[in-house]
Amino acid sequence: MRVVSRLAARISLFACGERDGLVCGEALIVKHKITLIPGDGIGPEVTGATISVLRATGFEAEWETFVVGAEALSRFGDPLPQDLIDSIKRNKIALKGPVATPIGTGFVSSNVRLRKALDLYANLRPIKSLEGVPSRYEEIDLIVVRENTEDLYSGLEHEVVPGVVESLKIITDKASRRIAKFAFEYARLEGRKKVTAVHKANIMKLSDGLFLRCFREVAEDYPEIKADDLIVDNTCMQLVINPGQFDILLLENLYGDIVSDLCAGLIGGLGVAPGANIGEDIAVFEAVHGAAPTIAGRGIANPTALLLSGILMLKYLNERERAARIQSALEKVLAEGKVLTRDLGGKATTLEFTDAIIHSL
Repeated sequence: MRVVSRLAARISLFACGERDGLVCGEALIVKHKITLIPGDGIGPEVTGATISVLRATGFEAEWETFVVGAEALSRFGDPLPQDLIDSIKRNKIALKGPVATPIGTGFVSSNVRLRKALDLYANLRPIKSLEGVPSRYEEIDLIVVRENTEDLYSGLEHEVVPGVVESLKIITDKASRRIAKFAFEYARLEGRKKVTAVHKANIMKLSDGLFLRCFREVAEDYPEIKADDLIVDNTCMQLVINPGQFDILLLENLYGDIVSDLCAGLIGGLGVAPGANIGEDIAVFEAVHGAAPTIAGRGIANPTALLLSGILMLKYLNERERAARIQSALEKVLAEGKVLTRDLGGKATTLEFTDAIIHSL
């Protein structure tokens, strides 16, 4: 039996779910089974820091740990082992560090394969300013919702003739309506006032035109929420000029990948931007930055992005009190500015920054 059955409950990130035999309305959930993917490069360092902070609140979990990417390919012959997929399907939730993807050659992105294998159709990227984090803007508070399963990321490409490669952009009515409904339900539950669809329907009249038409039709079911749309290049310009005009941005896969990173730059970079990939009854919470191999093993990585993703995970598990405590402690350390990692203008190591947050708890 699945207690959380409605889309609204699934995507609110404040929903209760069935975990270890306990359901909404019963005793506080004490222990969870969670799939853990430390990742590559700095992944194990920021993952270890995040787990330490979670444990400092008394959060109990049984972690099932797996490797992915190049290490998994070397050890198991597959960068995304089936045992990992089975673990997430069984536990319904995962915490994931950054995973490197070869550029131009090598294996297909494990991140993309994971989203497809689990049908994690919605990528949620909260973009919110943090006091003490240097950025060009203050008081940014917007949400990027990205369709996660199709578009050019379908990976359907081939060489037509030598020197000519064709990539297919796939947009479907089903996926477009599903992600639009996700965005509006999230807006309704979180008290957001506007959803803006981002597209290039002036040029790609069939594919982006379908995405836009589905968005407009779904919007009719949410009359209390303003719905508008904007061409993607204009959106990028408007985000640089006046990001405060946006509330929720809804984008296709490729546009969403690009614009979500642009938005992270508005608040200080990928190092302070959390992310979640959500499906019908499965959620994977991850750091959205890269594996940063040049600083791996040096103990200077900033764990903030994965820690913020861990906070989203706690809310999803209805561990709201612990989530609030960690958020408060993190914000206090950042605002004081005494113990910051190098990317934030300080000199602290990963361990020192983590210890400061735990002390603030």
